[in-house]
Amino acid sequence: MGMEQRVLTLADQPATESLARSLAAASRPGDVILLAGPLGAGKSCFARAFIRAIAADPALEVPSPSFTLVQTYPTDPPITHADLWRLNGDSDLIELGLDFSDRMIYLIEWPDRLGDAAPRTALHIALAWRGAESRTALVRGPASLLGRLLPG
Repeated sequence: MGMEQRVLTLADQPATESLARSLAAASRPGDVILLAGPLGAGKSCFARAFIRAIAADPALEVPSPSFTLVQTYPTDPPITHADLWRLNGDSDLIELGLDFSDRMIYLIEWPDRLGDAAPRTALHIALAWRGAESRTALVRGPASLLGRLLPG
């Protein structure tokens, strides 16, 4: 499976939200998007914009699942949004029951907590600050997935 990567410059929060909406428009059930980066880098901002785009509701309440760990949205297709920051090991991961089915889309924050359970076919997005407002997004994944979700 050929992996590719792209580095994107996101000038501000609206640019991060725009990237999320673009990926949401091209996503389909079974897609897994892993969101990495330091606190405040834009993972939750990206997830909110992505979920609101799939729901076609820009005002949808999308709380961070920092305390619930997993939030599933009955959108079409359904989305599972997980924040794994507070996991304490493999037993916590098993308890969550993330099965990565082909019936929904998954957005996973802090994917390093998945360890070997991270799907090899996932799209990895690593957000990093580049300045006061701008950030970069290193997007990496299988060539076929990257080509579908982020053409050009």
